Amino acid sequence: MTKLGFIGVGNMGGAIIKGINGKLGNTAVFAYDSDPAKLANLRSMGATSAASVTDIAKRCNYVLLAVKPQQLDEVLFQIKAADNEELVIISICAGISADYIRERTFPKAKVVPVMPNTPMMLGAGASAMSRGEGVSDAEFAFAKKIISSCGIAEIIPENKMKEVIAINGSSPAFIYLYAKGFVQYAEKAGIDKDAALRLFAQSLIGSAKMLTESGMTADELIKQVSSPGGTTLAGLEKLLEGHLTDITVSACEACTKRAYELGGEK
Repeated sequence: MTKLGFIGVGNMGGAIIKGINGKLGNTAVFAYDSDPAKLANLRSMGATSAASVTDIAKRCNYVLLAVKPQQLDEVLFQIKAADNEELVIISICAGISADYIRERTFPKAKVVPVMPNTPMMLGAGASAMSRGEGVSDAEFAFAKKIISSCGIAEIIPENKMKEVIAINGSSPAFIYLYAKGFVQYAEKAGIDKDAALRLFAQSLIGSAKMLTESGMTADELIKQVSSPGGTTLAGLEKLLEGHLTDITVSACEACTKRAYELGGEK
């Protein structure tokens, strides 16, 4: 039987535990959190509480790290104390490299870095993941199955895990900010803000499907919506005047810069 342990049962850890419930076959799931209250409903999600980080690291084949940055070093210290060098460590800690984890656990630790996003809580996540050195085909496939249980997972090179944070990890916040502008306009124009939010949110869903399923590029899709001399072009002109695309790139670059800072790198 495969044994999978979760360290951290907050929003993301809890979402993944719910997502995998009944989907991993012959797998026993354990979890530990420094807040005992978060372990109260584990059994209903198909998991069992564990006594400590070290307990999980000793008994499991895989461990998924879902802890806050300020807790990470202590957690890694306790994993090292378990002396289980065959453990596969799946980390959803933003900006933390596989090397960082190896330096604090085992020199040849098998690490699978993952950059998830908060829509995982609704089973609609978009996660980027990479395969660290020493991780076998079967081990990586199992890790991907875990992450894919709450949405989609894309595999990218390990040396781009900080760069990808802006694309899927931080981008929901950027989209929410953009949505605020549309809702504010609706209120100003005398349109019910809840109706406007539903219309805009559905437009996001539909636009996303067009990007992934229509076979057209972003530029082609923009042209499809934009009639010559029409309303869309008038609005697009204002967005172009504000250099929306350039600002977006700058926002992504700022995310990446901060990710390297948090990881102790330049």
